[in-house]
Amino acid sequence: MHKFLKNILSIWLVAGLVLAACIVLVSSHSVYAQNSGIPIKEIRVNGVERIEPTTVLTYLDLRVGDRVDQAEMDRALKNLFSTGLFADVSLNQRGPILEVTLVENPIVNQVAFEGNDDIDDEELLAEVQIRPRQVFTRTKVQADVTRLHQLYQRTGRFSSNIEPKIIKLDQNRVDLVFEIDEGPITKIGSIRFVGNKKYDDDKLRSEIVSKESRFYRFLSSNDRYDPDRLEYDKELLRRYYLSQGYADFRIISAVAELSKDRDFFFLTFTVDEGDRYKVGKIDVVSKLRDVNVDDLFPHITLEEGEWYNADEMRISVDRITDALGDLQFAFVNVKPEVVRDRDNNIVDITFYINEAPRVFVERVDINGNVRTLDRVIRRELEVVEGDPFSRTLIAKSEQQIRDLGYFENVTVTPRRGSTPDQTVVDIDVTEQSTGELSLGAGFSTSDGPLADVRLTERNLLGKGQILQLSTVLAGERTQIDLSFTEPYFLNRDFSAGFDVFHVVRDFQDESSFDQTRTGGAVRFGYPLSEKWRQTFRYRYEYNDISDVDADASLYIREQQGKRNTSAISQRITYDDRDSKLLPTNGLLSWIDTEFAGIGGDAQYISGKVGSTYYYPIADQWVFNILGEAGAIGAWGDTNVRINERYFLGGGTLRGFEDAGVGPRDLDTDDALGGNYFYRGTAELSLPLGLPEEMGIKGHIFTDVGSLFDVDSSSSLGLLDESSLRASGGIGISWRSPLGPIRADFSKPYMSENFDKEEVFRFNFGTSF
Repeated sequence: MHKFLKNILSIWLVAGLVLAACIVLVSSHSVYAQNSGIPIKEIRVNGVERIEPTTVLTYLDLRVGDRVDQAEMDRALKNLFSTGLFADVSLNQRGPILEVTLVENPIVNQVAFEGNDDIDDEELLAEVQIRPRQVFTRTKVQADVTRLHQLYQRTGRFSSNIEPKIIKLDQNRVDLVFEIDEGPITKIGSIRFVGNKKYDDDKLRSEIVSKESRFYRFLSSNDRYDPDRLEYDKELLRRYYLSQGYADFRIISAVAELSKDRDFFFLTFTVDEGDRYKVGKIDVVSKLRDVNVDDLFPHITLEEGEWYNADEMRISVDRITDALGDLQFAFVNVKPEVVRDRDNNIVDITFYINEAPRVFVERVDINGNVRTLDRVIRRELEVVEGDPFSRTLIAKSEQQIRDLGYFENVTVTPRRGSTPDQTVVDIDVTEQSTGELSLGAGFSTSDGPLADVRLTERNLLGKGQILQLSTVLAGERTQIDLSFTEPYFLNRDFSAGFDVFHVVRDFQDESSFDQTRTGGAVRFGYPLSEKWRQTFRYRYEYNDISDVDADASLYIREQQGKRNTSAISQRITYDDRDSKLLPTNGLLSWIDTEFAGIGGDAQYISGKVGSTYYYPIADQWVFNILGEAGAIGAWGDTNVRINERYFLGGGTLRGFEDAGVGPRDLDTDDALGGNYFYRGTAELSLPLGLPEEMGIKGHIFTDVGSLFDVDSSSSLGLLDESSLRASGGIGISWRSPLGPIRADFSKPYMSENFDKEEVFRFNFGTSF
């Protein structure tokens, strides 16, 4: 009975609550319905301080006389919140009166950073979007915290902690302070590969950019984990395997695991190598009229029976495209199709040539250059507005802009123009410092201890001009140089510049005299073609042979004194090397001629011709061969003086001292120089089993050459043999963080008994 009464009571209680709720809803609805039918006669705005009520009414989008329903009220609330000006908004209609109650967001007075050492305030401020005198919102602050975390992660700091702090001020203002705990740099602890059978882990590690943390990488950032770099590593692995014939290669996964202490990342690449293929049949199919496909086969670098190489296939596509461009086919599409014979591990390659849609460059937009003028960038472009669009020329333009050295990053992106046959080329650059102040110290076998102060600006006033001032103070040489170069004189690919110099050399050990050279030169150069360039130079020089030892050679004493040289010279070069700093493939050739006698005391004609060729034998194995010869002869009533002659030895013929080869005075042992010389070098550079990024290489070389013939009024006591000299040796070089270092050990195996030999040669320099 008691339980029955309890159940009845519960039922009545629930029914009462439901009835009460219904009464409230009905009354609310009737009140709202009553209000919604009443026109608004007045809108009251409460809580605003900085913002004018009329501005609020504009955002509200409700007017006196409107009859509003719930949907319009919700839309008005959304409009006010979307302005970002208010922290809270409420709307309340009381009969004909609409009350708008607002709480304004504060204004940011100052943005500051605390605890940041690795990244300075300016770089952090450029990353955040919130600024002083802007409206403060928590959404903006959280977005800025996310961006700051991403910035620190790009520098390798994945354990950074960033806390925004708000300091309230009067007049509804706040100071925003980002308290930063940068944390340690998160480096790569190990890089492992799973599924690789043909190449071991060490080989694959050498093909990617990311590196394991080691003590000798203290100046490199490649041992820091970077997600973007990981994606690039995947592409490098893919390219490498495809270049080795593994046409089915794929990367299954690339995983970066962070250690529990957040100090190291462990990278694991899982790969499927697949089978290795050789090249089978090669064919060219063209849909272009008046094109003989047989003429295109010489441009294909792949050969039947060789291992398939995706890099060579891309090169072949570019060469075929260029060849068709030379035949006035500007709009072509060369598409290679690879058919695999998996049973015999052979790929047949067919190059299909079709006429591509006609697309022209509508506009070139350059962004990010604050200091560098637009025209400095535009003159490196291979395409301009109105030209046919070419991806090959776009890629070449991007590389030429990078080669300027003015920008930290260069990205060239084509996008669709205003019509389907138009393309807009976007060039985004990030400028970097182009001014350099270097203080050098080192030792050279030829000059002894040296100090070098060099001030260089490679982009003067953003115009691409080069200004350089350098001073060298050495045990046997003092030199001051000032040079200026305008690479595009008169807005053409025509370089012009001048040089001013003052050099004092101590030749007492070699030839018992000192030499002072003071003068200047003007020069200009222009391209003859893509790889050929010619330069002309006029030089006027004051030359003084002084402090000649009393016991010096007669051949030197008779030339003591001052002399002025007025000479014009020209230089033609051919350069197709893959790099001007660290070449591994290509040819550099030069022809130098000089004529002296346009005024001044010197009257001579000289010429030099030389060439050096680099050939990659294998990975990191580079063979280099060099040959050079020169001659100088006087005209008129003068002889070739010692300051105009050639000298051979030291860096130009290892195994012999500076000026250690050539004509020499029998009695005084002074080197006299010579009018004719030739020299050659064959050198093999090879790895020593150390990590490639250490920059340490070994060298095996042999040098040959000779120097002979002297202009003099006497031949008494003169040792002058044109016989061949030769030496062989080994060396080691290191591209150290503090500058290049090289040591050579060499021994002559063909020489004359009056030559001066040198077994060890060492050069070291640094900039800091």
